[in-house]
Amino acid sequence: MTDALIATLRDIVGTDDVLQAQAASAYLVEWRGAFRPTALAVVRPADTQQVADVIVACANAGCAVIAQSGNTGLVGGAAANDAQRHVIVNLERMNRIRAVDADNATITVEAGCILSDVQQAAVDAGLFFPLTLASRDRCRIGGNLATNAGGLNVVRYGNMRDLALGLEVVLADGRVWNNLTGLRKDNSGFDLDDLFIGSEGALGIITAAVLKLYEPVVQQVSALFALESPAQAVRLQRRLTAASGHNLTGCELMSRQAVELACTHIDGCEEPFDIDHEWYLLVELASSAEGHWLLDAISSVVERARREHEWVDVIVAHDVEMSRRLWHLRESLPPAQVAEGASIKHDISLPVSKLPAFLERALTAIREALPGVRPCPFGHVGDGNLHFNLSQPVNAHGPAFLAQAGAAHAVVHDIVAEMGGSIAAEHGIGRLKVAALDRYKSEVERDMMRAIKTALDPDNRLNPGAVVASD
Repeated sequence: MTDALIATLRDIVGTDDVLQAQAASAYLVEWRGAFRPTALAVVRPADTQQVADVIVACANAGCAVIAQSGNTGLVGGAAANDAQRHVIVNLERMNRIRAVDADNATITVEAGCILSDVQQAAVDAGLFFPLTLASRDRCRIGGNLATNAGGLNVVRYGNMRDLALGLEVVLADGRVWNNLTGLRKDNSGFDLDDLFIGSEGALGIITAAVLKLYEPVVQQVSALFALESPAQAVRLQRRLTAASGHNLTGCELMSRQAVELACTHIDGCEEPFDIDHEWYLLVELASSAEGHWLLDAISSVVERARREHEWVDVIVAHDVEMSRRLWHLRESLPPAQVAEGASIKHDISLPVSKLPAFLERALTAIREALPGVRPCPFGHVGDGNLHFNLSQPVNAHGPAFLAQAGAAHAVVHDIVAEMGGSIAAEHGIGRLKVAALDRYKSEVERDMMRAIKTALDPDNRLNPGAVVASD
């Protein structure tokens, strides 16, 4: 049966695009190293019909299909784990820009398009696609949609769910659903697009999408604030939003420890102020309207803080190079943690108003639970998403520290759940957090998720073991 399936897959996509053994090794990796993926084969279809034919062939052979785009996920969502029954469908060959509709401000792209290429296609059309991630030169649109990616501009433009106007999806039975309409209003039934966005390939394989575009930014200002507390950061983001007319596009909180690691390990990072501070808030204001009023908005917020006797210091980027340096500092935080040694990561979200209380509780609790741990919280304070990451104690044994991950997750996630937050803000569930759903999702919610999975994928052929636990 295995040989027959491989022969059929080669007939569908071509011999050179059915990879096994060493030829498939580049696709059998996982970003964090938490999984050791294995699969029968990696198949690279060139178009939507080939994806459909591959799914049917795999179903007939009793095999499962794991969708893969840029393979930059952080929770093992594309980590196939069965060398006999799992076939990875990698969409990198499906990388065409199908259409740009300037008057409708939309772009229709295939799932294998690299994010930075979509951004450039929008620029070439005189428009702007706002999703931005540190992995933009590698991640692909299919994965961005499958994980409902957020990134640095969520506070202004929303997640991928907010940026998508329609999808093309291959279902578990091989049928193709085409909803590439570009409509901004359609109440003719259930919103099926939303079922697939964020479903991590467990309900269907997204092969194309219509995405929103915006007018290009012509006025942009970045600034780095040195602060005394996260509560001050929350107040500043609210005031900047109001003063700029809701043109706050980025709002990133960074802890002292995180910045220190970046300055130690990453070229081009340097201490931004003459003295160290406990917290930093990096903001960006941007608008398609001409003028210099965004700079005035920052000045007015700083003046108000000082009138009210709030301690604040600020660096305003007056040119592109200074802005690049400030954002390089923020984007260097994850690789700096890697360079420092082992780390335990949390991707959590809470109402913005609860972030200060969460940080106070969680920092105290985790230091008690893991003596010597170095918390490195940072993230998107504008939308309530924090990466509450923990670096190993100085001179600690990395594997021994990672062995405490379960205890650390319980401490942090219990506090998040008690405060009404989520344990998976923007990275998804994948395989990494499936078991945690039994603890943090209600029985009603888990039953609804299983019902949807069963309805769309009754034989559990699409990414089994991800998002919804396999029976």
